[in-house]
Amino acid sequence: MHDIAPLADLARDRDLRIAVAESLTSGALASAVGAGESASSWFAGGIVAYLPDVKERVLDFPADHDPTSAECAEQLARAARELFDADLCVSTTGVGGPAHEKGHPPGTVFLGWATRAGHGHRRLALDGEPEQVLTDTVEAAIDLLVDRARSVHAS
Repeated sequence: MHDIAPLADLARDRDLRIAVAESLTSGALASAVGAGESASSWFAGGIVAYLPDVKERVLDFPADHDPTSAECAEQLARAARELFDADLCVSTTGVGGPAHEKGHPPGTVFLGWATRAGHGHRRLALDGEPEQVLTDTVEAAIDLLVDRARSVHAS
């Protein structure tokens, strides 16, 4: 179980609007964030864009670019932040496993973040079975949301 309380507290105290964009985690991050206390007052929503053409049409990430990349993570976060008019958005993309995908080993994960003032990413190299990689990715994404929420300002 993921501890959403710190994020919920920050979002409420700072009057933040939070969103997520997911590929690798297929909605697990949105589900975890949406379980936060009073989420209906601060969680704008999430989008799952798994197929390359969906990433392209909905979140403006070129279908012929590497979906397991910092570039992808940042673009997903930027586009979803705009789509949801959020103060902060975090995204997930990567390879859960069990096999390599397009040259990337299992556990290669990129988290993107975007605020109205900027964007960036974190690269993770996770170990374990696919279920563990997904659990660890959601946990790391929540940690990133909390970290970024401490420094972002509501619009």
